[in-house]
Amino acid sequence: MDPRRRRFLATSLRVLAGASLVRFGASPRVARAATLSDAARRLLPTSPYVYVSPLLADGRESRCHAELWFAWLDEAVVVIVAADRWKARALASGRDRARIWVGDHGRWRGFVGTNESFRSAPSFDARGAASRDASLLDRLLATYATKYPDEIAAWRDRMRSGFADGSRVLIRYTPA
Repeated sequence: MDPRRRRFLATSLRVLAGASLVRFGASPRVARAATLSDAARRLLPTSPYVYVSPLLADGRESRCHAELWFAWLDEAVVVIVAADRWKARALASGRDRARIWVGDHGRWRGFVGTNESFRSAPSFDARGAASRDASLLDRLLATYATKYPDEIAAWRDRMRSGFADGSRVLIRYTPA
């Protein structure tokens, strides 16, 4: 099928689904959240890491699957990354789709190859969006202080100043 036609049909279905949600009184946020598996929903509030892979234009996963600190805020995975990293560059180039795995499966990249064990974790597809919301950053850093108390002191100021000067990007991944 022609990719433009596929995109048109997918968009049309999302619009129709959204219209039916409004008609029957459900909120789109609740509908999006319902696409998460029970296992993902259980792990998101407590897992130390998510593994995020931006999706390429053809829907394939990119080669980057790094583990990330994150917070589950307002039904979204929120992270902050350096602006020159693939997750931020993918968003800047219009690639807003990503696949996310939830759980602690160790470092993705080791001295001898990659660790693919994260693939057994609960996963979901998401839409990413860069955010300039300073209050969202404050909430993210407050969560990091609780989840990563031994490490956050070395990163908090870098994250905050990087957000202010644009060298770091705050990303909100909403389940799609």
